Amino acid sequence: MATIFQSITAFFTSIIIFICVSLDIPCYPMGQKVDMDKFTETFTEEFSGELDRNIWSGHYQYGNTTEARKGSYWNQNLAKTENGNLIIPVTYLEEGMGDKGAGWYSAGIDTDSDSPNGFSQKFGYFECRCILPKGADVWSAFWLMNDGVYNADGNGKDGTEIDIFESDCYGDFPENAITSNLHFDGYGDAHQKHGATKFLLKNNPYEEFNTYGLEWNENEYIFYINGVETFRTDFGGVSQNEEYLILSVEMKGENGIPSERENIAGEEAEFIVDYVKVYQYKDLMQ
Repeated sequence: MATIFQSITAFFTSIIIFICVSLDIPCYPMGQKVDMDKFTETFTEEFSGELDRNIWSGHYQYGNTTEARKGSYWNQNLAKTENGNLIIPVTYLEEGMGDKGAGWYSAGIDTDSDSPNGFSQKFGYFECRCILPKGADVWSAFWLMNDGVYNADGNGKDGTEIDIFESDCYGDFPENAITSNLHFDGYGDAHQKHGATKFLLKNNPYEEFNTYGLEWNENEYIFYINGVETFRTDFGGVSQNEEYLILSVEMKGENGIPSERENIAGEEAEFIVDYVKVYQYKDLMQ
């Protein structure tokens, strides 16, 4: 009887989620809980010491270079660890960094093969526990990527940018929300995208730690907040290649110039990451 009831509940829950996503109606996670019993841990980063630059390198930043990233600039050396957390700040620098002038500065770091001990994986469960940065148009994210994303071949099987979460809703209504998105076929005219609705959090994501997860298998992507499913999709045919991890913060805008709505009150913001963990399906490890 319990099994039948659970199946009926899951069915109607999936319909509600589908309607919310289709109509872009913000909703709370209401799906199934992630089943961790089928996974085994393959990667863990708890940022307990100095940031290991042999694992984490700059995402499209090399050495001490500074690169424009949307409405801000990235320099990987701004990413640091404090009190067992990764801190990626968003700060306004009057003097700038490198050959760049005054503006907002932050960083993006990844585990690409450019790092001596970089990490990538195909399929499994990927999770980040973090506090999001406050500020209008401040945009933090935990995402997966590989070079196949740039292949404009009509599907995402060779590589899809998988945005497990993006926080670009501060100052909007509803504010306590994140989004999840998929991108493939490059970023030009052939670009294809699937964006989910906004998902609400009961715990204030700008004040409290929450977890954001992705279960990825050969058939679909399943997204989670605090271990509860938000939505699932097979858009693009599902990536079948290994992808690396990215943690990043940026400002909305172009060429280092932020959008008209600036960071609220000109305050600095911080993306605080407690951990990143990756698991693989046990049956794929045999």
